[in-house]
Amino acid sequence: MAKDDRLAIVPLGGVGEIGKNMTVIEYNGEMLVIDAGVAFPEEEMLGIDLVIPDISYLVANQERIRGIILTHGHEDHIGALPYVLKQVSTKIYGTRLTLGLVEGRLAEHGVVPAFPLQCVKAGQTLSLGPFTVEFVRVSHSIADVVALAITTPAGLLVHTADFKFDQTPIGEEASDFRKFAELGSRGVLALLSDSTNAERPGYTMSERDVGRAFEDVFSKAEGRILVATFASNIHRVQQIVDASWKFGRKIAVIGRSLENTVEIATNLGYLVIPPGMLVSVDELDRLPADRLTIITTGTQGEPMSALTRMAMATHKKVGIRPGDTVIISASAIPGNEKLIGRTINHLFRQGADVIYERFSGVHASGHASQEELKLMMNLTRPKYFIPIHGEYRHLVKHARLAEQVGIPPENIFILDIGDVLEFTKEGAHLGAKVDAGQVLVDGLGVGDVGNVVLRDRKVLAQDGILVVVVTVDKQTAEVVAGPDIVSRGFVYVKESEALLKEAETEVREVISRCSGQGITEWGTIKNRVREALAEFVYQKIRRRPMVLPIVMEV
Repeated sequence: MAKDDRLAIVPLGGVGEIGKNMTVIEYNGEMLVIDAGVAFPEEEMLGIDLVIPDISYLVANQERIRGIILTHGHEDHIGALPYVLKQVSTKIYGTRLTLGLVEGRLAEHGVVPAFPLQCVKAGQTLSLGPFTVEFVRVSHSIADVVALAITTPAGLLVHTADFKFDQTPIGEEASDFRKFAELGSRGVLALLSDSTNAERPGYTMSERDVGRAFEDVFSKAEGRILVATFASNIHRVQQIVDASWKFGRKIAVIGRSLENTVEIATNLGYLVIPPGMLVSVDELDRLPADRLTIITTGTQGEPMSALTRMAMATHKKVGIRPGDTVIISASAIPGNEKLIGRTINHLFRQGADVIYERFSGVHASGHASQEELKLMMNLTRPKYFIPIHGEYRHLVKHARLAEQVGIPPENIFILDIGDVLEFTKEGAHLGAKVDAGQVLVDGLGVGDVGNVVLRDRKVLAQDGILVVVVTVDKQTAEVVAGPDIVSRGFVYVKESEALLKEAETEVREVISRCSGQGITEWGTIKNRVREALAEFVYQKIRRRPMVLPIVMEV
């Protein structure tokens, strides 16, 4: 490393959280971006559809960006790309399936990239300014995943992407052990490694084992089989297709995201469905129950997903029947346990037999467990280690694994979003943070909902609202009309007429005091009404609704 070399790693997402993965690699002012993902809103983010990274740092430095490299096609790695490309003009690199999924996302948003999408594949090497990027094959729960070996004049970085060491993967070769060992022999300056399963001991189950579990269930089921899985898990869909074919079942696909993914994967040759096997939703009632498999979305209990609507008997075309077997082939994303449990309960109420991950082998994680994480470290033998892709506890657990395999604690860095980890001739250290965080997407609004709006929504959801409408004389501040009080989500009006009448009297008295004190300024009267009414309600019934005074002057 030359004296003035400066290599930096800047996470803009994906550390201390699940989702919105985005990492910037900088060398002497030039930048390479890895992934552009979304996260799904937490429970308290009322009304929010998606969470994307704050890319103000990229916008301010876009002339220095040499490209965005996508490791694979999951939403938490590509979902923010339509929003990014509206503000940043740069080339996009990804594998064939990844770009196929990206094209669909960009078309949905009406985004036309400034440059043609650049297709790469495992084993290929790409030069982008001072960066030489080698694409390394890894196994995951979607096809065409690549880890990245990034050579810079200051040293070699390895980014594992999402991975596991599956010895018997579906439809593709296993992870490239030999390449990781070769990188280790060349000397890895820093390893950035997937931490999702850092709490899980042992090894992650092979995807092929899921296929055997499916066959066991399919051999015993006498009615329809409904399998819910992540829309992007093409390997899982293939195994459902294979089991259905073996036991003489037709398949139907329900759920817009799943339908789109199946179409793209089939057209690109990553998913093979025998001719005549796929049927439309409209044909379901004409097929015998024991000859039908339905593949659908809704593994996380999402309220508008196909499976949840079936469970709630609100789906327009498909309902749950007694005798159906429902397989939920996914694990719970942290925070979604209640929604999933509610959906499972409703499925049982509808008479279905539900098989879910906790008690079966119908799901295998796509992420490496502890022994595989250690193996990755031992193959690459990095000088520095940075756990990524996980909540804070996952990063800490992964850091402890790194210590176990011999990486010195002072060479392990648990980063927060916006941190800048710099590598110079003197070693590695944290520099000044950059602007980073999260941007909330609500409908067509991007970033227009902030903490104040979320706080108001929370208050409205918990305590309701009181709207006070009163007309006052502009000169004297005396009440001309009202006050009238309208409540929503606060109390049932007919049962609380006395309380609201008292509240109206309280408002009238506040305005009268303002008039007596010569206070005629509209804003002051409004604030006095808000404070007095809020205190009155709290003293009476210990609730804190949002109070919205509307004071009109005549």
